[in-house]
Amino acid sequence: MAGRDGGAQMDDGGLTAGLLPLPDLLSSQIDAAADTAGSLLPAPDGGTEDGAEDGDPHYLDHRNRLRRRFLDRGADALEDYELLEMVLFAASPRRDVKPLAKLLIQTFGDLWGVVNAPPERLRGLKAEGVSLGTDNAVATVRIVGAAALRALQQRVIDRPVLASWQALIDYCAAAMAHEPTEQFRLLFLDRKNKLIADEVQQRGTIDHTPVYPREVVKRALELSAAAVILVHNHPSGDPTPSRADIEMTKEIVRAGNAIGLVVHDHLVIGKGGRHTSFKAQRLL
Repeated sequence: MAGRDGGAQMDDGGLTAGLLPLPDLLSSQIDAAADTAGSLLPAPDGGTEDGAEDGDPHYLDHRNRLRRRFLDRGADALEDYELLEMVLFAASPRRDVKPLAKLLIQTFGDLWGVVNAPPERLRGLKAEGVSLGTDNAVATVRIVGAAALRALQQRVIDRPVLASWQALIDYCAAAMAHEPTEQFRLLFLDRKNKLIADEVQQRGTIDHTPVYPREVVKRALELSAAAVILVHNHPSGDPTPSRADIEMTKEIVRAGNAIGLVVHDHLVIGKGGRHTSFKAQRLL
């Protein structure tokens, strides 16, 4: 980050830090959404899919088998693309959605990447005649990611974050790891270290975003915050802090000291569950 008039820029680069598991909560949100999206839908003859008879399209029996396996054995018994199929049942009730589910995961890398993909990238994707060509279809996919992210946020908001650190890491990774451009997020805490505000202060490009220490301090005063945790992502997936990241953090620490604002940590979020903590690396 190169400072300029009290500001700085964050640059991407480097190696890794800790490993984060995909949050278990994501699986539960996918399960719930899939159960809802996979509810019985009218068949062309006016009956239901569970009443599929000889001569009905093959995908009807396939859907019934997926539902039964999900209900009997849980989400672990299904592949990622099969969970996504269940979500897509509601978007395309009359077509085989397996090819589209596989294409989506291939395109966006994993299940979390699919359900958080930008609407403009989802819209129009097509496989074997089935597409996400309507707002309803795109929303069906996106609502799963939105619900999971909201649930993760609720695990940390208005709670002492230092006592639930892994939940905070999981939330930040879920919110930022798949963003195509850099974001600079501020997590403001009160005197009991409860999270009182979660705000994206700046959005940048693929490898930098402008950061202004005076704006961080100003917002902290407006919220009567006692401490802050800085978070930004590296879209390249590599969470090693750059020299500019380190210098910018020092600038914010100095500005915070002037008003008694404590900077607890600066997290850099990469991909694949990787992140770097300035505090753990003794950079803070």
